[in-house]
Amino acid sequence: MLPLQIVVIGGGAAGFFSAIACAKVNPQAQVTLLEASRQPLAKVRISGGGRCNVTHACFEPEGLVQNYPRGGKALRGAFTRFQAKDTITWFAVHGVPLKTEADGRMFPITDNSETVVNCLIKATVASGVELRTGTPVISVKRLSSGGFEVFLKSGETIKCDRLLLATGSNPIGYKIARDLGHQIEPPVPSLFTFNIGDQKLRDLAGVSVNSVQLRLSGSGNSQLEQTGPLLITHWGLSGPAVLKLSAWGARILHDSHYQATLLINWLPSLSQEQVRQQILAVKTEWAKKAIALHRGADLPHRLWQYIIARVRITTEDRWAGLSHKTLNQLVQELTQGQYLINGKGAFKEEFVTCGGVNLKEVNFKTMESKLIPGLYFAGEILDIDGVTGGFNFQSAWTTAYLAGNAMGTGG
Repeated sequence: MLPLQIVVIGGGAAGFFSAIACAKVNPQAQVTLLEASRQPLAKVRISGGGRCNVTHACFEPEGLVQNYPRGGKALRGAFTRFQAKDTITWFAVHGVPLKTEADGRMFPITDNSETVVNCLIKATVASGVELRTGTPVISVKRLSSGGFEVFLKSGETIKCDRLLLATGSNPIGYKIARDLGHQIEPPVPSLFTFNIGDQKLRDLAGVSVNSVQLRLSGSGNSQLEQTGPLLITHWGLSGPAVLKLSAWGARILHDSHYQATLLINWLPSLSQEQVRQQILAVKTEWAKKAIALHRGADLPHRLWQYIIARVRITTEDRWAGLSHKTLNQLVQELTQGQYLINGKGAFKEEFVTCGGVNLKEVNFKTMESKLIPGLYFAGEILDIDGVTGGFNFQSAWTTAYLAGNAMGTGG
């Protein structure tokens, strides 16, 4: 009997991980991994600023799924089978111990993504997988006898019994899935920064605040409100709070052409009334002092001066002269300041999209297509995306592990 022929298209994190899992569970299977570029694992190399944010120290599936704007519900069961603890163990067994940073992100102790890249390549070769780089796929045909025929750009064709698409956000993966009968949710950017036209705000580039609350105006969705650190940049706003909000609001912001009103609460730990009382206390204590020099809130000095200027308080104005009306405007500015988003920026090199293969068409116990027997999916080709912090890699490892095992065993 001929060995099982398995082809994995896509040499990224999900493609490698699934090929290794498949070869391990079925050493007799002939597993071929096809990657279009000469150098595989490109996203792994550049992720986390070249350190590779492998996963996140969140070990309860219920908590883990809260970090996925799309796909959390589908991943709930998958994470009971393979989650962050399993990822940590897998890499440790393969010679790459991980460390946890204060914010929960996990990196190799080497702080070098090449450690992860080399580990995956080494494990792939050791498991007997045939790795073929510089091998673009142009199309796939489903055979009437069962299985698939894969057409390469070189003119060569490869026949296989089972096929895994792990092509990330590459359009060829969406095209193949669509041609085989799958519905594709339109891919749009996720994890991006906000362009703000206010030049005076942009002049504060480099100023950061440990915790702000951001909300997209006019949205009743509670997920479109995020709290966390904020960084002012020369194009607008960045930092974890912005990136999380961009992920949850990816489709809404795309549909509005990245034009929206952002509400910023600079003092989220205080109620609006507490902010008012704090300002009044400062007004009483520093009556004769300049408002610009004696801050009424625990904010960076330059940011405070910018905020008071927005309510027309000058550098000469004293606390004693602060009118009731201007005080109300200042409280409003500190707790619900309005900023116009007029475009999106990139988040370093960590491009993430939402969109992809419709999750209702995939069996999340095996990652097999519900429409096409023998067709599997893993990683970002699926309509799954996580917030920043290692969550996108974790969904890749999980879906790849399940797909690899199922392909190898026929499950």
